[in-house]
Amino acid sequence: MPAAMTLRCLFVDFNSYFASVEQQENPALRGRPVGVVPVEADSTCCIAASVEAKRHGVGTGTLARDARRLCPGIELVLARPALYVAWHHRLLAAIDRVIPLGVIGSIDEVACELTGSQRRRDRAEALARAVKAEIRRETDDGAIRCSIGIAPNALLAKTASDMQKPDGLVVIEQADLPQALHALELRDLCGIGAAMEARLHAHGIRTMAQLAAAGKLALRRAWGSIEGERMWAQLRGEWLPPRASERGSVGHSHVLPPELRTPQGAQAVAKKLLVKAAQRLRGYGLLAGALALRVRLLGTDARLEADLEFDPTDDSRTLLHMLARMFDARALPRRARPLSVSVTLHRVVERAHSSRSLFDDGRAGDALNAVLDRINRRYGHNTLYFGGMHAALDAAPMRIPFSRIPEVDVERDADHELWLKRANQARVLAEGEHRRAASPPRAGTRRDGGDAKLPRSGSGEDRA
Repeated sequence: MPAAMTLRCLFVDFNSYFASVEQQENPALRGRPVGVVPVEADSTCCIAASVEAKRHGVGTGTLARDARRLCPGIELVLARPALYVAWHHRLLAAIDRVIPLGVIGSIDEVACELTGSQRRRDRAEALARAVKAEIRRETDDGAIRCSIGIAPNALLAKTASDMQKPDGLVVIEQADLPQALHALELRDLCGIGAAMEARLHAHGIRTMAQLAAAGKLALRRAWGSIEGERMWAQLRGEWLPPRASERGSVGHSHVLPPELRTPQGAQAVAKKLLVKAAQRLRGYGLLAGALALRVRLLGTDARLEADLEFDPTDDSRTLLHMLARMFDARALPRRARPLSVSVTLHRVVERAHSSRSLFDDGRAGDALNAVLDRINRRYGHNTLYFGGMHAALDAAPMRIPFSRIPEVDVERDADHELWLKRANQARVLAEGEHRRAASPPRAGTRRDGGDAKLPRSGSGEDRA
């Protein structure tokens, strides 16, 4: 294949997406530092920061009080997920007018495949400029901008989109490899987080140059799976087909607001999260045969962990009874200060392909679940709810409404997943900041966080 035809992916990454949408909707915020928060409280964190805020050191996971200290003029606005989803579809439609959409990786990024003459550099760059122009027309030359990366595959194109922000355009051709990557850090690559970086260090790989030079088997050993071989191939510009995926679990997590950082508050939030997960499970037409509960505690790395297996079910009441048993068996200390709660339903099977136990009373709850789902769909989530959720009714709001339940609308359900991906990245970062803030300062460190560096999650939302 000629070198001039090695480009196969055009990757669009919207800059500081949530914050940019807020600036788009409110022109008074344009040009000003903006942080987007999930709740209005000093103990919450930013789930997004505008380009202007990032210049002051504010990013995804920065605690609200730290954001105000780092950037005294910052405007903290409450997240509006439905608005971000609406703009997501408008922006995708704008891109689609220029080039057919490909893989939508998250609410603020999409990878498009280049074909035929589009794979020439001049043609690919012209398409990128046309995408940017179409977005400017869609936003009336407003606040939303994107960075575009063009490369032989999606991994390299996403990496290129991160190399020049905001509003950048970077091309990596086959002939540029691997030198074009050498100046990057390991965690600049999607798929390399803190844990994977530590594993690479243990295998003697500390720089991007060393990673690019490592052999296929060496990377397989470092990753502990075939993913190492996929990384080896992608770093060399190979085009790999997307991996088929099957849903293995359904779950939710939430960082607790200060008023719910008690054992009782954690349990109430866990119940609400579990009911939401069960609702989604029914929408997917699945049953779950296991439940995992995790509760992180403030000021320590310790956490409550409980797991329970049972006959497959999707009944909310049955699952709530299981959750109560788990809390009873692993009671939180009376003075414990829970920081976050997560519940995950796994061992999932398709409802149509599973036979319930003869002793499963879940069938009796089918009609009740259908009624609850239908009423909450029509009149708003939590119009009807289980009493144990009452204390946490305003916590962990349903981010994206379903269009139909239990026959869930595929597009809206995808919206829910896209939002959760970004929200969960922010939650992980926020937990780390909370634990750091609550832990006794170590010798040689600064309580104001001056020595802290936010981890890179691989998402565009935590960068410029």
